[in-house]
Amino acid sequence: LQLVESGGGLVQPGGSLRLSCKVSGFTGNYHNIAWFRQAPGKEREGFLCVSDSGGNTRYADSVKGRFRVSRDNVENMVYLQMNRLSPEDTAVYYCAAESRSYPGTCSWLQTDMTYWGKGTQVTVSS
Repeated sequence: LQLVESGGGLVQPGGSLRLSCKVSGFTGNYHNIAWFRQAPGKEREGFLCVSDSGGNTRYADSVKGRFRVSRDNVENMVYLQMNRLSPEDTAVYYCAAESRSYPGTCSWLQTDMTYWGKGTQVTVSS
């Protein structure tokens, strides 16, 4: 399975950005998708996820109400809509896939992820 993020860039505080994660390949498993970010000098952290079907989503408190995840299983895309961005959101953003043999609640634990994208930079600055 391959994951490729896109859509990063420079945005002003208070602005919005939509990231995309293209998922390609076939494993025969169910794949929940999570988003992670790594700010300069900090550990990579997970903050939201979406189940294989798209029916289950979970958000960390730090992004709840500002970020929204969705997925299009026809186009094999996962989208991260980010609103009301602040400089604290500046980071490299990664999507990752949790590979399961049965459907289940999604996770954003790094140890649960099997496949990773290479990341896309998001910079929030005036």
